[in-house]
Amino acid sequence: MTTNATLPAACANRHSLTRPHRHGRAAASAAAIVALLIATSAWLSLVFNSPSLRLHYWSHIRFSASPLLSYSSVPPLSGPSPRLPSTDAPPSHHHHHHRDNDGDDRLAPLALRHIVFGIGGSAHLWQRRREFVRLWWRPGAMRGYVWLDDGVPRAPRNSSLARSLPPVRVSEDISRFRYTNPTGNPSGLRIARILAETVRIGHRGARWFVLVDDDTIICPENLVAVLAKYDWTEMVYVGGPSESHSANTYFSHSMAFGGGGIAISNPLAEALAGMMDECIERYPRLYGSDDRLHACVSELGVPLTREYGFHQWDIRGSAHGLLAAHPVAPFISIHHVEAVDPLYPGLSSLRSLKLFTEAMKSDPPSFLQRSICYDKRKKLTFSISLGYVIQVFPSIVLPRELERSERTYAAWNKLNSRNEFDIDTRDAYRYLEGCAVS
Repeated sequence: MTTNATLPAACANRHSLTRPHRHGRAAASAAAIVALLIATSAWLSLVFNSPSLRLHYWSHIRFSASPLLSYSSVPPLSGPSPRLPSTDAPPSHHHHHHRDNDGDDRLAPLALRHIVFGIGGSAHLWQRRREFVRLWWRPGAMRGYVWLDDGVPRAPRNSSLARSLPPVRVSEDISRFRYTNPTGNPSGLRIARILAETVRIGHRGARWFVLVDDDTIICPENLVAVLAKYDWTEMVYVGGPSESHSANTYFSHSMAFGGGGIAISNPLAEALAGMMDECIERYPRLYGSDDRLHACVSELGVPLTREYGFHQWDIRGSAHGLLAAHPVAPFISIHHVEAVDPLYPGLSSLRSLKLFTEAMKSDPPSFLQRSICYDKRKKLTFSISLGYVIQVFPSIVLPRELERSERTYAAWNKLNSRNEFDIDTRDAYRYLEGCAVS
C-alpha cells in the first residue's frame, strides 16, 4: 500500500520535469508547419495565378513525366472564367484575358450567348457553303467565326448577307508545322488550330466552344439543352463518333468527329489553346484535324462524353434510313449535306435543307422523334418521325426492328454491308406508291 501511494508522486514529478521540454518541441513543430504552409501558399500563388503559366506548367509535366497520368491527378482550374471582349465590339488583337467578375451571369442558365462557334471552311467553297450556314445561324444571338484558308470578297457591311452570317477570318500560316502523313492534307493542321485561334481572340462570358464544318447543319436550341447538362467549369469534351466502322477503326472510337460538331468547355479550351502548337508537333503523322485535337485532349486525360444527337454522317446516297430512325435524343447536327441525296424527293438539296431546318425550328425538342402506332384489325404499322416522314407498313413491325436504321445509304467508302456501320441497321424496305413493302 505504501508503494502504491508513492507512485503517483513520483510520476507527477517526472511529468513536471519533462513538460517544458515537450512544450518547446511542440511550439517549434507548430512554427515549422506554419512556415511550410506559408511557403507552399506563396509558391502555389506564383505558379497558378496566371492561366498561361498554369496551363503551360501542367501540360509540360503531364507529357514529360507520364503520358498515362490520370485526369484526376490534375488540379482543377479554379477561379472565375475569363471575361473577354464581346464579339459585338471590334475584336481585340490582344491575347490577354480579363477576369469575369459578373457572378450573376456565371450562375445564369446556359444560353446561346455563352457558346462561341468556330466554323471550318475553305475559300473556294465558301460562296456555296455559306448558304448552309445561313440556314441555322442566328444573327445577334450567336457568336463565332468562319475560318478560311484564304481571303474572300467581303459583302457590304450593312447588307443582308453580311448580317446573316458570322464574320470571316483567315487562319494563321501553318507552314512551320510538320506534316508527314502520306495520304492526308496539311489543311488538317490549320483546322486543328481553329479552337486555339478562336480562344486567343477573346470572348466575354464564354462557357463552351463548338467546332463544326461549313457543310454542317446545327440545331442551336437542342445544342444549348444538351450542353446545359454538363458543368462547364470542368474540362469536358462532348461529341460523337462516326457511323462508319472503318472511320472509327482508323481514327478512334473515343474521338469526337468535327463535322458532326465538337463541344469543348471553357477550361479545356483554354488548356488546349495553351498547348496546341507544342502538342501538334508531336503528331506529324496524323491524318487530319479531329485526330490531332483528340490527341491533345487525351494528353490532358479528358475522355469523350458521347451525345447521340451529334451526327458525323459519313455516308453517301439517301439519308432516309438515318433520319427516319433517329435515336431518342435531341437532334443536334448533320454533316456532309452535299454528299447525300436531297432530303425530300423532288426538291433540290438546298431547298430540301431549307424545309428541313424550318421543321427543325418549329419544335426543336421533338424534331425527328418517333411515334409508332398500330392498326391491329388491318395489320398496319404507322411510324411518324416528327418533321420528316410518315411511314405506313402493311404488316405489324415491332419497335425493336423499327429502331434499326434502314440501310438506304452507303458508307463513305461506298460499301453498304451491315458490317460497315457502328450503328444498328437493317435491310431497306421496297417502297411502292408511298408505302413500305417488306
